[in-house]
Amino acid sequence: MARSPSHRPGQRRAKLDPFDRAILRVIQRDNKTPQRAIAEAVNLSAAAVQRRIAAMEAAGIITANTAVVDTAALGLAITAIVEVHLVDERAATVDAAKALFRADADVQQCYYVTGGISFVLVILSTDMVAYEETTRRLFAHNPAVATFRSLIALDRVKSGNSVPIA
Repeated sequence: MARSPSHRPGQRRAKLDPFDRAILRVIQRDNKTPQRAIAEAVNLSAAAVQRRIAAMEAAGIITANTAVVDTAALGLAITAIVEVHLVDERAATVDAAKALFRADADVQQCYYVTGGISFVLVILSTDMVAYEETTRRLFAHNPAVATFRSLIALDRVKSGNSVPIA
């Protein structure tokens, strides 16, 4: 899975024109839309659309082409939102935690945050037994983790990866 780069202060924002933005709106809805259909929708040639998509991929604006999978269909009944507080915020501690969480297949999303906690994670599990195994592996047996708190989702009200395109 591609890792999207974070915007950092001082980092240049991509220069996107109205055609690029229109293309992004289309492919965020369905990245399997044929380029000729995108071209018709945005009033460009298919070759121009292909060049623009390739340029946005090369620039790191488009970071991955993925499929959205129904978690329930795969038996992933538990969605947990987990707050993790590290024992300290030294760079080595934070970097090690980032690497651990990034590498774990059960961790679907991971955010390094402010506000008194260190990380917020979204974790998928088949059941509570599997979730407990994950918490032991990532948190309970991890000397860098001071505390963690789990919030179990009752219903997925909204979930998505689309970015608002102005």
